[in-house]
Amino acid sequence: MADSTTVSTTTSVHAPRRVSFAQTFAAFKHHNYRLWFVGQLTSLSGTWMQNVAQPWLVYDLTKSPMFLGIVSFSSAVPTLLFSLWAGVVIDRMPKRRLLLITQVMMMCSAFLLAADVFLGWVQPWHIVIFALINGTAQAFDAPTRQSFTIEMVGREDLMNAIALNSAMFNAARVLGPTIAGIVLAMLGPAWCFFLNGITFLAVISALLMMRLSPFVPKPRKDSPFVQLREGLSYIRHHPTIRVLILLAAVSNLFAMGYSALVPAFARDVLNPQHEIALMQSALLSTPLWGAFNTFAQNLMRSEIRQSLMMTFVGLGALTGALTIASLGNFQRKGLLLTFGNILFPTMVLCLAFSPSFFLALLFLFFAGMGFMVQNGLLNTLIQMMVPDELRGRVISVYTLVFLGFFPIGALVAGTIAQYFGISIGAAFGGSMTLAFSLFVLWRIPRIRQLA
Repeated sequence: MADSTTVSTTTSVHAPRRVSFAQTFAAFKHHNYRLWFVGQLTSLSGTWMQNVAQPWLVYDLTKSPMFLGIVSFSSAVPTLLFSLWAGVVIDRMPKRRLLLITQVMMMCSAFLLAADVFLGWVQPWHIVIFALINGTAQAFDAPTRQSFTIEMVGREDLMNAIALNSAMFNAARVLGPTIAGIVLAMLGPAWCFFLNGITFLAVISALLMMRLSPFVPKPRKDSPFVQLREGLSYIRHHPTIRVLILLAAVSNLFAMGYSALVPAFARDVLNPQHEIALMQSALLSTPLWGAFNTFAQNLMRSEIRQSLMMTFVGLGALTGALTIASLGNFQRKGLLLTFGNILFPTMVLCLAFSPSFFLALLFLFFAGMGFMVQNGLLNTLIQMMVPDELRGRVISVYTLVFLGFFPIGALVAGTIAQYFGISIGAAFGGSMTLAFSLFVLWRIPRIRQLA
């Protein structure tokens, strides 16, 4: 088993020293990856539409920041229960087949939720049930998607494909909330859920059209429990991977809780009425008055503010992902990772006490960028270090902390917000994450030295 020094050296031997924008889309030369990118971009845009509409509907029904956290936590329960076992399943069966199962499951869930709202039957506890269903599918889908990447592009373009996956995710994070804000304001949340269901057809079609080598599982005589223990043992005895997973765990357990409070910020904290009045006075009698007045009227609707806030997070994350993709296999990954580790929670703290809606949009942009730089590099470094035969199991642990810990943090943030205020709910997570990031910077220098 290689120690951290050996791994760091190995991953940088062939790294080019010059940054080349031509490398940004290197993975597109693979037929399967092109299909995947288009299908996933469409599907994820629909998913982000639901991610905007669902908390808006929850808050509209309950007016409770705590219930926002409860719904997010419900989606984490299956991830916490099944993610580790998902890694064993991934290493035993064709990944495309597993992805088809999970995508169909989430598509049916979206259609059923849409019908529930269309018919006027929806209750807050219904949304919790659908969150549990989606969480179960995600527990298997997310690590499968991560470990499927190498089968589409090979090891040579793996880092580029991981970065492009992040760019795709965050392009959807821009498109989805933008469309959702319009659909939510004009047609209501049910149409967001229905359109999300339609978009799953794109990724299902892409998976069916791929040309893949036949899956040949390695013969194993040991039990799934022994295989699971093997993956956990590898992480425990690999000091660098252990710290990388801890960084993802703390960030998603604490700082990411702010995102569950975005509807509450949009409705009850960041009301731009005074700022808009000042701008209208300044623009009165100018050619910009008419356009700005229309924009201002739309901005007075909380669903538009929520959509705009999530769009700025997505724009920042997309910027971070494309930056990583353009850098190629560069040599200062650890230093850039450390930058993201510190930028993300710092921006969450700034958001928590922002005196201005428009300033909050700027903080959200850089929060999205910091989060993407951090997690894009965490994913890349882990996948480059782990041996192929353990990939599914190690990535399932990463997925567990990435997806499973965020809703727990959302529940904590929502509970704190309920009793101490929305800003304190977000600030608590940001300060905890920033403290841990500074501890790693101070006490574990090998992380920022990773190449």
